[in-house]
Amino acid sequence: MSEADALRVALTFDAEHPDRPKGPSGNAEAILDTLRDARIRATFFIQSRWATSHPTTTERIANEGHLVGHHSKFHAPMSLLSDDGLRTDVREAEEEIERIAGASPRPWFRCPFGDGRDDPRVLAALNDLGYRNIHWDVEAEDWEDWQTGPGVRDRIVDGVRARGFRDVVVLLHTWPAPTAEALPGILGALDAEGVRFVTLDQLEEAQVP
Repeated sequence: MSEADALRVALTFDAEHPDRPKGPSGNAEAILDTLRDARIRATFFIQSRWATSHPTTTERIANEGHLVGHHSKFHAPMSLLSDDGLRTDVREAEEEIERIAGASPRPWFRCPFGDGRDDPRVLAALNDLGYRNIHWDVEAEDWEDWQTGPGVRDRIVDGVRARGFRDVVVLLHTWPAPTAEALPGILGALDAEGVRFVTLDQLEEAQVP
């Protein structure tokens, strides 16, 4: 299979404060170590409050060539925010993310919980602010308490295989311990099948005729 014909997978990680027990300290760093060692770049959707709590890791994400995206300030469901509240959240978070990461998150936005992805009001506000929402094709429920490393690995690998077309966006998170445990196996299994790992901007470029 040529590189042009290879299945393209965009690994995306939501970097946010967890609403469930988080993984061990250094979990996000372990994910970055794995990506660095494999020479793979991913996309990180960063909650700005997480960035202010983890400035060194946020800066590392950008410095190591990963694409920086926007994941709101407060990680609230976007459809529940007023028009003014939504715009304030996005603008304040953008300033914080860019200041800490040293990279602009535009135009990549991911609605917390996926809420608002099909809401015309939310999408119109994001567009006015220079963003578009990026949803996902495959996820592993890596945030669930019952999930395990092998379980995350198998759900991602099987989910990518099941898509049956070239471009797949995968959702993972930086804080669950099973995600860091699963990542080497995910990379190894998909690489063996000829997958080409890309960032979202590369995925978009590849879709242009």
